[in-house]
Amino acid sequence: MKTTIFSIATYEKPFLEQGNQDGLELIFEKEKLHADTAGLAKGSEAVSIFASDEVPAPVLEKLKEIGVKYIATRTTGIDHIDTDKAKELDIKVAHVPSYSPHSVAEHSIALMLALNRNLITAHSKAKDYNFLLDGLVGFDMNNKTVGMIGAGEIGSVSAKILNGFGCKLLIFDIDVNEDLVGKYGAEYVDIDELCRKSDIITIHAPYTEDTEYLINKEKVDMMKDGVMIINTARGAICKTEDLIEGLKNEKIGSLGIDVYEYEKGLFFEDHSCEIMKDDLFVRLMGFKNVLVTAHQAFLTREALKENIDTTLANLRKWAKGENADYEVG
Repeated sequence: MKTTIFSIATYEKPFLEQGNQDGLELIFEKEKLHADTAGLAKGSEAVSIFASDEVPAPVLEKLKEIGVKYIATRTTGIDHIDTDKAKELDIKVAHVPSYSPHSVAEHSIALMLALNRNLITAHSKAKDYNFLLDGLVGFDMNNKTVGMIGAGEIGSVSAKILNGFGCKLLIFDIDVNEDLVGKYGAEYVDIDELCRKSDIITIHAPYTEDTEYLINKEKVDMMKDGVMIINTARGAICKTEDLIEGLKNEKIGSLGIDVYEYEKGLFFEDHSCEIMKDDLFVRLMGFKNVLVTAHQAFLTREALKENIDTTLANLRKWAKGENADYEVG
C-alpha cells in the first residue's frame, strides 16, 4: 500500500526505514499537509501526518477526491483532524495511543531541575568566564509539595521520579490511582487545594473542554508566591496571558513549557530569519525565569521507535484489508 508521509523529520526517517521490513511503499514529504499540498498524496491510499499538519473538512474532501482512504497520525492527540468529517467521507483514522511515558515525564523533571538550579543562566555565565554564584541559588526538591494535574501513564512515571526526590505529591484527576496513593503517599485533592498548597505544579492532563484554561488568573492568584509551573501536556490548558501576568507580578517564580497555546505554525519550523509576530511568545521569551522547549518532550529514541512501530502497524493492518488496532472516530 502506497503511503505519503507528510511533515517527515530527519530524526523520524531512519526509524521508518528500519521498521518497514515488509515492503510498504512510503513516500516522504517534508511539506506539511494542508489544502495546497494535499495533491502530493495523489496515487497513495494512505497518508501519515504529524501534529503540525491540519486536516479540517476541506483537506479531507481533497484527500477523498484523489483516492486517499486512510490517515495514520503519528500522534496521540487527534484534535488536528476533523474526525466527524473523516467518518462521513469513510476515511479511516488511526493514532498512536501511547508511547514511552518516560520520555515526557523525564523531560518535565529536566525542566524543573534546570529552572530550580538556574542551569541556563549558569552555563551562559560560565561561557563568559563569569564564575560568580550570584543569582544561582536554588532549592532542595526534598520535602517540596508538587501538585500534579493529571496522573495517567506520564503522570504516574513523574510521580515515581518525584517520590525519589522526597517530594510530597498532590494529585488532581478524575480517576484515583490507588497504586500512587499506596506506593508514594500521593493525596488526591481538588484543583483549588492543589493550587494553594503546591510549591511546584506540573501538568500531565489531556486537552479537553474541561481542561481548557484550567490554569487561569483565578487559579494563579491562589497559588503560593514564587510557584514553579511546568507544562508538557497541551498549551491551551494554561491561559498564556494570565501566566505572563503572574510572571510580571512575581506570583509565578518560574515557568517551564514544552507546549504553547499558539504553537501551530510556530513550533517544528525555523523562524530564526524572520521577525517574530507573536507578541505573547515574545513576551514569554523576555523573562529570564522562563524556559521553553519546542514540543520535544517526546523526542527520545525509545519513544520514536514505539511511535513509528505503531504507525506502521496501523498501515499494515489496512494494507491487509483489516481494521487497524488503533482506529478512532
